Amino acid sequence: MTQDGAAVTGLAIAAASLVAVKVTGNPIYDPIGSIVVGNLLGMVAIFLIQRNRHALIGRAMDDQDMRKVLHFLKNDSAVDALYDCKSEVIGPGSFRFKAEIDFNGQVVVQNYLKRTGREEWAKQFREAAKRGDDSAMLNVMSNYGEEVVTALGSEVDRLEKEIQELVPGIQHVDIEAHNPIDQSL
Repeated sequence: MTQDGAAVTGLAIAAASLVAVKVTGNPIYDPIGSIVVGNLLGMVAIFLIQRNRHALIGRAMDDQDMRKVLHFLKNDSAVDALYDCKSEVIGPGSFRFKAEIDFNGQVVVQNYLKRTGREEWAKQFREAAKRGDDSAMLNVMSNYGEEVVTALGSEVDRLEKEIQELVPGIQHVDIEAHNPIDQSL
């Protein structure tokens, strides 16, 4: 509506300047009309930018929803600490949430062993230790390490899904494992 009003006003100014040129025979009214129309359009643009700036600059999601998500994460047993938590509105009722999480490694491993069975891994470690073969032990440890990394990915997926269920407007959740040792990463 504002743009339409400015366009009609600009058209009237341009027409008036052309009529003034025709009536007086002085061409100075044409550039004056152009300058006035340009200034009018510039002021309308500045007004609209100020009025709609919140939509142009990334806003965070509602404080209540953010507190709900942070409370959920802080109370999850797999989470030791939260860092760099941010949210952004990406559309009407749609949000993006990002957090770096220091995971509780013991809980991640316990959850993994509950799902897969502790006894099988204990058996593999005992057999490798009995053989006294470093390569066999390294192989079991490598396999276990790979499974633990996969388990961490499963924890991330679980948290992302539960966050989206908690606040349905969150369309994208980005959870990264925080590295407390090397701050340069």
